[in-house]
Amino acid sequence: MDRDPGDEPVALYDAAGRPSGAAPRRRVRSENLRHAATAVVVRNSAGDVYVHRRTTTKDVYPGRYDFCAGGVLRPGESPQDGAAREAAEELGVEAVPLEPLGWADYADASTRYRAFLFTCTYDGAVTWQPEEVSWGAWVTPRRLAAMLDEVEFVPDSTALLGRWLDALRAGRRRA
Repeated sequence: MDRDPGDEPVALYDAAGRPSGAAPRRRVRSENLRHAATAVVVRNSAGDVYVHRRTTTKDVYPGRYDFCAGGVLRPGESPQDGAAREAAEELGVEAVPLEPLGWADYADASTRYRAFLFTCTYDGAVTWQPEEVSWGAWVTPRRLAAMLDEVEFVPDSTALLGRWLDALRAGRRRA
């Protein structure tokens, strides 16, 4: 029998960015508890960025576009391991080195977390997790910059990687 996603244990993080316990995903969302999550910008060797649309059943920002694969950390999981797990689960991106881009904090009415940011280069086949991804494609940095003005993206990725996006908009191919 499949486990209810609301029961998934999530690592809670304190204001200083340290692990401080765990709670089920359902409680993290309903109480907007501070937790930890990862975001991975997936690029191919040509410099294109993988953009996808979230399913309408996602528990936060349903139906919006994103240029990061990622998700919550599990209790005891390192950010690197969580990022690798999420990239593999969401997009089938496996066995590639993840380059850290740092960390940042994000908060709004829907979510509040410490984000661990990564990028990777991947030239293999992308395989969507059907519960999480409803559409996806490789886009050039120029096309991504245009899409940001055309369709609704998740606010956390755009805020957390604002400088990276500014570099893309300025035409620097390898932001």
